[in-house]
Amino acid sequence: MKLPFFLLALTTIAASAATRPYGLVIHGGAGVIERAALSPEREAEYRARLADALNAGYAVLESGGTSLDAVTAAINIMEDSPLFNAGKGAVFNADGICELDASIMDGRTQAAGAVAGVHHIKNPINLARDVMLKSAHVMMVGDGAEKFARSLGYEMMPNEYFQTDWRRQQLKKAQEKDGKERTAAQPGDYFTRTLRWGTVGCVALDKTGNLAAGTSTGGMTNKKFGRVGDAPIIGAGTYASNATCAVSATGWGEFFIRVGVARDIAAQMEYRGTPLRAAVAASLAKVARLGGDGGVIALDAQGNVAMEFNTPGMYRAAKLSGQPAVIAIYGDEAKP
Repeated sequence: MKLPFFLLALTTIAASAATRPYGLVIHGGAGVIERAALSPEREAEYRARLADALNAGYAVLESGGTSLDAVTAAINIMEDSPLFNAGKGAVFNADGICELDASIMDGRTQAAGAVAGVHHIKNPINLARDVMLKSAHVMMVGDGAEKFARSLGYEMMPNEYFQTDWRRQQLKKAQEKDGKERTAAQPGDYFTRTLRWGTVGCVALDKTGNLAAGTSTGGMTNKKFGRVGDAPIIGAGTYASNATCAVSATGWGEFFIRVGVARDIAAQMEYRGTPLRAAVAASLAKVARLGGDGGVIALDAQGNVAMEFNTPGMYRAAKLSGQPAVIAIYGDEAKP
């Protein structure tokens, strides 16, 4: 018997929703990540925390949660780990304190929120999301952002919560070398080139086809004078639109700002129909031509994934419905 048209339509819609891909991609920073520099124990720690973050975000999506919730859940895990340069474990600025930035964007509405230069917010990605959802603004900075947080009942963490001996040693070494081996044009030795490691990010696609992206960071070791990188800047370090893709970047922020990397990737897809991976590669090539380095994770509405970087490694992981999880660190590992 032939089904009535409306039942046939409902059946078609249900079948389409059942086969629609969903999943997420995360990163924990790109840089000069070499096998010789990581002990087996430390490498195992990184892989375990990446798996924790991936599983937390994927569980949200699998249960029918939103891409925004998945992004927040995954990034919270990494912000709470001292292994990454975001939240607990953030690098020190030149004044010897941790200064945190984050941003998030909803691909369905293109609403966005960001915070920069905060010193007492345990999970900056959560405050960025509240800026998006509970204020009329996109970005709040410094004391103003924390005043907004207090108005929402946030607990103000002592800055010591974020600080670790490992990051303090990095600051000491960076200040010893400051002005001797590192310039904007000449990155310097291995240690100096690691000072931009660790920014975290996530891009997600939920079962309803909505994309979201988020990025969180402590910035650059020994950063001075209120420096802000690309992570909290919509269109540079973070971007999401259901019409194109969701993007989170990591690397030398000054160059990612100058290129407008995240929006540049989406614009290539929007205006030229460039496939996701080709668009990511083209934007990273622009960064490289200017002298910068770093990486990008990106995801489009069809479930296509990009995990590209022009550094020796990037902490990264991905899990798409119907596919095995991928967790990788080094440049010779899989890029699905």
